[in-house]
Amino acid sequence: MTMPMTLKEYLRTCDIDYEELPHQRETTTSRIAQRAHVTGDRMAKAVMVHGDSGYRVAVVPSSCDADLEQLSRLFHEKVELASEQQITDHFRDCDAGATSPVGQAYGLQVYIDDMLLHQPDIYFDAGDHETLVHMSGREFDRLMDGSQHGRFSRHY
Repeated sequence: MTMPMTLKEYLRTCDIDYEELPHQRETTTSRIAQRAHVTGDRMAKAVMVHGDSGYRVAVVPSSCDADLEQLSRLFHEKVELASEQQITDHFRDCDAGATSPVGQAYGLQVYIDDMLLHQPDIYFDAGDHETLVHMSGREFDRLMDGSQHGRFSRHY
């Protein structure tokens, strides 16, 4: 599979400069980062959560987990991790279980952990478990402009 068209078209529409880097099939961002020799603070991992207000995407460094208690405080409601089926339902043209940090392309609100802002470079899985998206931190910040941010990650 290649990068899903929904994501590709969204990046094109936003005029984002990026490159696609193929890699061996992996399903975890930490393994992708390790194989690609990318530090965890520059590898964005998307975590889909849901609460009474609906579904959202929290984006954290791959070396961290999303702190659900902190996200619940941020959203003023209890949130839980979305199920694999819920992820598949929202990210229809992505591989099963793949969640894109660019949730805006799929109509979802995105929240960025502060640790990912203003990095020199950002990498993330393209939604196919075989392609890594690389862009400058400046482009990532521009792509995520308008997304709320805060500190809601914790190291493993």
